Amino acid sequence: MSEFAWEARGRMGELRKGTMEAENEAAVHQRLRAQQLSPTKVSKKLSLNLQLGTGVDAKDLVKFIRQFATMIDAGLPLVQCLEILANQEQNKFFQATLRDIKSTVEQGSTFSDALRRHPKIFDELFTNLVQAGEIGGILDSILNRLAVYIEKRVKLARQVRGALTYPTAVIIIMVIVMTVLLTWVIPAFESMFAEFGAKDALPWLTKMVIATSKGFVTMLPLIVVITIAVVVASIMLYRTRQGKRAVHRVILKLPIVGSVLQKIAVARFSRTLGTLLGSGVPILDALEIVAKTAGNLVIEEGLLYAKQRISEGKNLADPLKEVNVFPGMVVQMVAVGEQTGALDTMLSKIADFYEDEVDVAVASLTSLLEPILMVIIGAMVGVVLVSMYLPIFELAGKIKAE
Repeated sequence: MSEFAWEARGRMGELRKGTMEAENEAAVHQRLRAQQLSPTKVSKKLSLNLQLGTGVDAKDLVKFIRQFATMIDAGLPLVQCLEILANQEQNKFFQATLRDIKSTVEQGSTFSDALRRHPKIFDELFTNLVQAGEIGGILDSILNRLAVYIEKRVKLARQVRGALTYPTAVIIIMVIVMTVLLTWVIPAFESMFAEFGAKDALPWLTKMVIATSKGFVTMLPLIVVITIAVVVASIMLYRTRQGKRAVHRVILKLPIVGSVLQKIAVARFSRTLGTLLGSGVPILDALEIVAKTAGNLVIEEGLLYAKQRISEGKNLADPLKEVNVFPGMVVQMVAVGEQTGALDTMLSKIADFYEDEVDVAVASLTSLLEPILMVIIGAMVGVVLVSMYLPIFELAGKIKAE
């Protein structure tokens, strides 16, 4: 996307100016004519984008959407709504964004085109829904639907992060503890045993742990180099389409975790597609947007395949069944939704069901991982401690016997 500055004549001959993001000049001309404007000058703007982050979280966005929908429903003009919301916005970055959107609308652009100037805040799904609301005259309803969608999406993401935070933290702590034990603690005990002259009479468990410690310390530089190399190679492989596809396919096939991730993907797909279709977005455009937001390349390619088959006159259920990614129940419910003409409603029900399933699955996964990780950590630390203190107990017993 590039930014273009334009000048155009309105129906009454008045001159209007503005900017918009588009693929090329032809796209700018097309959009202006769609707004019943006659372009007189279109030129590409040369600008340096210094925006490093959006600075706008989901909470700010949902608050804006809710308040904006209420004002639109009350009959306030669009520009006045944006002015009021910009003045009361505490987030300076978002405030500047709203003022820019207001200025763009005043120059003759539609609200959806003004939002498209800020793709890092308002994604393609957001702008397409707003455009559908503008065309259908139901912008307030669309905005409320968007707010619900974003809230559910954030809740789902929070559940996933919550499920992964504990085991990730435990694994990191386990690695740190074992590194400290193998690198410093065990060599200190070995030196102590040598001073007492008991190094050759150590139990086999103690000898094995000391040998492991020596091997770890000796190989530590190589281990670090290999780890870095594996991480870099994995990142480079993941950046290729083939590598990403392979990783995403393996993720969906993982035991326990794969099932949870599949439920999350189904919930996201159903919620997004149901929201788009319920807002009046054509199914081909909706599938294109859903594919881009799928978060899994295997699912993305399956949805794009479904879009292609639908453009050839097929229904949605058959290609979803062919890609063999979505559970059979989902495919059957989609087929029923198509037959009854209530696909958006059926997709919303699927999303509700799988979001509840994700709740249960995440709770089960967390409760399962916690004892497993604790047992593993306890066993590893326990073996080290027992192996180090066993010779001390034996030596104390000999001294007592003497």
